[in-house]
Parts: sequence; C-alpha cells; structure tokens
Amino acid sequence: MTASEGADGGVAAGLATTGGATTGGAAAGSTAAPSRLLVGTLIALTMVSGLTDAVSYLGFGHVFTANMTGNVVVLGFAAAGAPGFSATGCLTSIGCFLAGTVAAGRLTMLLRSRRTLLTVAMGVEGAATGVAAAAVLTAAEPSADWLRFVVIALLAFGIGVRNAVVRRLGLPDLTTTVLTMVLTTLGTSSWLAGGRDEHAPRKVAEVVAMLLGAAVGAYVFLHLGSSAVLATGATLALAAGLVFWFGRQSRLLDLPPAAHPGPAG
Repeated sequence: MTASEGADGGVAAGLATTGGATTGGAAAGSTAAPSRLLVGTLIALTMVSGLTDAVSYLGFGHVFTANMTGNVVVLGFAAAGAPGFSATGCLTSIGCFLAGTVAAGRLTMLLRSRRTLLTVAMGVEGAATGVAAAAVLTAAEPSADWLRFVVIALLAFGIGVRNAVVRRLGLPDLTTTVLTMVLTTLGTSSWLAGGRDEHAPRKVAEVVAMLLGAAVGAYVFLHLGSSAVLATGATLALAAGLVFWFGRQSRLLDLPPAAHPGPAG
C-alpha cells in the first residue's frame, strides 16, 4: 500500500490509495477494488458536476464551477476581448476552487478516516450549493452582479473541497469532474486498440452521468430557473453523502488493501 505523493507526512497512513494506478500526485500500488457503493457515490457526484456547470455557465455569465479547464479556456476568450465572457467570473471561480482545495488539504490533517473525509466533503458541497440556492431564491434582484459572484464562489469552493478529497482516493477514472483522461483510456484500452479494460463500464457510466447532469441542469434552468437547479444539486450531494455514510461498504474505505474481503465493484 502506498500513500499519495505530496501528502503531508503526518497523515500519509490515512491517505493510502484503494484503486490501482493513479494520476497526478496520487501513487499506485493498491490492489483493492473500490466498493460498488463508492463507485456509485462518485458517479452521483459526477452528475452533480454536470448540474452545477449547467447552471453556472447558462445562468451566471458563461463560467464553469466544476470544470476548471473550461474556465482557463474561457479566460483566454475574455482576455482576447470576445463578447459574452467574464474574466472576473472565471478568476472568481478558479480562486474559490483553489481555496476549496486548500481547505480540503487542511481537513486531511484533522481527519485520518477517508470515509469521514469524503462524507464531510459531500456535506460541505451540499451545504454550499444549498446556500447558493437560498441566496438566489431570496434575492431582491436575482440579476445583481454581487449575487452572481456569490453563487460562483460558493459552487466553486464546494467542488474544490470535493475534488481534492476524491483525488486522495487514487481512482483516476472516477475523478467526478474531468473526463478527458477517462475518454483517453477508454480508447487506448479498448479492444479496438488491442487492450482489455475491465473498468470500461464505470468509465462509460461517469461520462453518461456528466452528460445527464448537464442535460437535466439545462432543462431545469430553462423551465424552472437557477434556484431549482441549485436545490437539486444540493439535495443530490447531501443524499449521496448520507447514503455513503450509512452504507456498510463505506467502512471498507478505511481498511488496508490486505483486509478487504475482495473486489466489490
């Protein structure tokens, strides 16, 4: 069992990976498969990413709150003077996302249990999204600039916390926000490329979840407004956290790989 590269030494034991090869700073070497509950939870969070990006992009000035790569690209558009894009909005999203990752890093110093850490992250995201929904619903001027930046900041911060915690799990094909590498491995590991990918079903499920979240978010936004989308995202994030916390398989997340009863998903 190896610890995530770059993790603080004092919490290295609590950050051991559970799912084989990883990307970025996470290390490889664990042979334990993630439980079906964990996979389902991360796919649900991927759908939340689609929902929040739909409402933030369509309703709050063409800004992403989950897809930071998109924000960097949009920031380039704004810098070049392309109409309809907000450099301030993109910078707010990126800055608050980074603040969320810093907060998550601090949380890992306090919470050694990855089960607790993931549940808390979902709670933070759900609460932040819920506050954003309440702010939109009760605002005297729903189109006010200050409200737009508050919503962007809350959503980006919550997803920053979640994204940083999910990265600690060491599951590169279940990042909940980034699909580029998922699609890359789907192609390079497919039978067409001479490979065999036993994780292909969950990769496809993640892509479908993002697509479904974006479609549902856009539909609800167009017919019911941004507060309805935000309330849906908050409910889904909190529900996923509760189901995960009370699920028996969630306890596997804190077991060393050798103690797992075997692949569960």
